[in-house]
Amino acid sequence: MESNIVKKVPPTVYYLPNFITSEEEKYLIDCVYEAPKPKWTNLAHRRLQNWGGLPHPKGMIPEPLPKWLETYLTKINTLGVFGDKTANHVLVNEYLSGQGIMPHEDGPLFYPTITTINLGSHILLDFYERLQEEGLDQRLGSNIQEPEASSFSRRHSASLLLEPRSLLIVKHDMYHNYLHGIKEVKEDVITDKVANLNSCEAEIGDVLKRNTRISLTIRHVPKTLRNKFIFSSMVR
Repeated sequence: MESNIVKKVPPTVYYLPNFITSEEEKYLIDCVYEAPKPKWTNLAHRRLQNWGGLPHPKGMIPEPLPKWLETYLTKINTLGVFGDKTANHVLVNEYLSGQGIMPHEDGPLFYPTITTINLGSHILLDFYERLQEEGLDQRLGSNIQEPEASSFSRRHSASLLLEPRSLLIVKHDMYHNYLHGIKEVKEDVITDKVANLNSCEAEIGDVLKRNTRISLTIRHVPKTLRNKFIFSSMVR
């Protein structure tokens, strides 16, 4: 793990190229698209699936994870990135070419570590310094409406090139004090702002065209509920 630290950004970011094989990538993409139609949630600029439950400020009702995801949760857990906790939730995002997500922070619903397996296409993930007054309304959970772009002061700090089959881990200062987002463009120009370029195949000046990208964001949700009856009584 220590050899995969991205040194040109604040603590702590790990980037692991080729975390999975091409065969595993194809298998995971096939499983994503074989999911029942009701599993998809359509948003304005992407669509997503929640596995393991729906994160909620009052607590997540745990749901069994499909076997095709269990292997990769175990693989992430062996890295010890969640301390003495284990991953219990997967957010699957589908981004078509030209789609993205405005800068946001993941907020208090999750253990403060993001792990993401990247499938299908590259992406540039941009990081922005968060101003002191940017607080709860900038936090983005899967069940929270995305704020308007005008509410952000976008102070670009660095970008990370996430290649297909790679794993990204974000924690500590980079998790708490920076917003992250994806620009809505159909191609990315590689510049010296890409902090992990020494671990990638691309070079400065390359223009990379985006295709459909699937991301598997694997996290730990600390607050869970035992059953739906408890949840029902809490929201009345």
